Amino acid sequence: MIDLIGRREVLKRLGVAGALGALAPYGARSAHAADKLVVGVIYVGPRDDYGYNQAQAQAAAAMKKMPGVSVVEQEKVPETTDVQKTMGSMIEQDGATLLFPTSFGYFDPHMLKMAEKYPRVRFAHCGGLWTDGKHPKNTGSYFGYIDECLYLSGIVAGHASKSKKLGFIAAPRCCVTSTRSHSARAASIRRSRRCSSSRATGPCQ
Repeated sequence: MIDLIGRREVLKRLGVAGALGALAPYGARSAHAADKLVVGVIYVGPRDDYGYNQAQAQAAAAMKKMPGVSVVEQEKVPETTDVQKTMGSMIEQDGATLLFPTSFGYFDPHMLKMAEKYPRVRFAHCGGLWTDGKHPKNTGSYFGYIDECLYLSGIVAGHASKSKKLGFIAAPRCCVTSTRSHSARAASIRRSRRCSSSRATGPCQ
């Protein structure tokens, strides 16, 4: 079992890789310009939750160390019109030109509405909901490569199971990242060759 320190390091690396990967196409040129690139990061929960939000916060901390980059953050923002107000405030008051609305429910309709309202601002959403040609040109997606971790943990679970049955509490099968997670779990179960069945449950199951 991975200890607490190990989990923290994994979260940090996944978050930094995802957010900095999204930063490259959106703001790399601005970061080297005379004016600072102001980046806004919005979290649905606390930044120290030892999970999803903390991974994003670790990435934000890494961006703060980049020359020419200033980061503003807001935590515990619900997936309601509140996030639209937060994005608007970051743009209008803080001068943010690149936003990371990190939660799944921020995307539609909230981020999409704000992207239409502020066409000169870039919006990067964590998840697989964005589609090229369907959504505004100033929007995009990023996500960490967690499939490998899910695959390996599934193999370990398969070998550790005494009942030879596994359960997987899953996200909805309504975006590419969720589908990849389901596929990784299924592949790991087949690879372990110990479990005769599995069941995934989630909001859309």
